[in-house]
Amino acid sequence: MIQRIQSIWLFLATLVLVLMLFLPIATKELAGTKSGIYTSGLYLTSLAKPGVNVKIESFLPLLITNIAVAVMCFFNIFNFRRRTLQKRIAIFTIAAIAGFAFWCSVYAKKLPGGIEGANFGVGIYLPALAVLFIIFAIFGINKDEKLIRSAERLR
Repeated sequence: MIQRIQSIWLFLATLVLVLMLFLPIATKELAGTKSGIYTSGLYLTSLAKPGVNVKIESFLPLLITNIAVAVMCFFNIFNFRRRTLQKRIAIFTIAAIAGFAFWCSVYAKKLPGGIEGANFGVGIYLPALAVLFIIFAIFGINKDEKLIRSAERLR
């Protein structure tokens, strides 16, 4: 059923991956400017004009990967009738998130002045949280499988 707990965990993982689009991965202040790495690109903000963000470089492959992983996680919610497929897609999503997190760390090195002295934002920790939610969803899928097997034994 769609009301199962793994649907909630998968939705939370999707929500966390969507938040990655809006939260910074890393920020750094250097020479009167504040630079920030997001999944969409590298942004510079002048400390004299704090409301003006200028996009310096676009990270289109990283953005597409972020959206693809979030969509894959969301559509996995609707595989509740095919639990083995749902579990396989969840495991593949974990591997994709691990690759995405590694790729985020590679792009974080593009900060002006390097990664040394940078402040890591909330966005750097969100892939780990999404993986945790997907692992909880896999536990829920396993509970459902165990429940179905026990109900079939009673027949």
